[in-house]
Amino acid sequence: MADTDASPGANCLENLKSYVKTKKGFILAAEILISFIVIICFAASVCGGYSAVAICEMIFAIIFFVVFMMQLDKQIQVVNWVWSDLIRAAIGAGLYIITSLIWIARGSGDGACIAGGVFGLIAGLLFAYDTYTIFLQIKSARQQASTDDRV
Repeated sequence: MADTDASPGANCLENLKSYVKTKKGFILAAEILISFIVIICFAASVCGGYSAVAICEMIFAIIFFVVFMMQLDKQIQVVNWVWSDLIRAAIGAGLYIITSLIWIARGSGDGACIAGGVFGLIAGLLFAYDTYTIFLQIKSARQQASTDDRV
């Protein structure tokens, strides 16, 4: 064991700070935050059964945030992390948009349910933007690979 002055948590905190400053890190952090806001809105409303979408999507976003922040995607290569992230974001966008429209339509008289629906629509758009950025990343990687094959 080597003597170091830094605590083990300091490296994780530095990774967290530097990863949140990246585009992908900021998007994942925003997904976690907006999902948490939706969970709070549904905890205050009478239609709390719909909070399962927000809970699941927040947990998946946290998992991918930790994997990418700690660069575990480079160590665990059994899973194709980029495609898994694309599927996660696409399903999240679809589920948030569909359920948010239901929440807004049924939420008459329940302000917290309508607020959860509006934040859910924002979350759906954020997840859709994440899907788009991942798709562009895959597309550029494929173009680069085809250019490398020609050389």
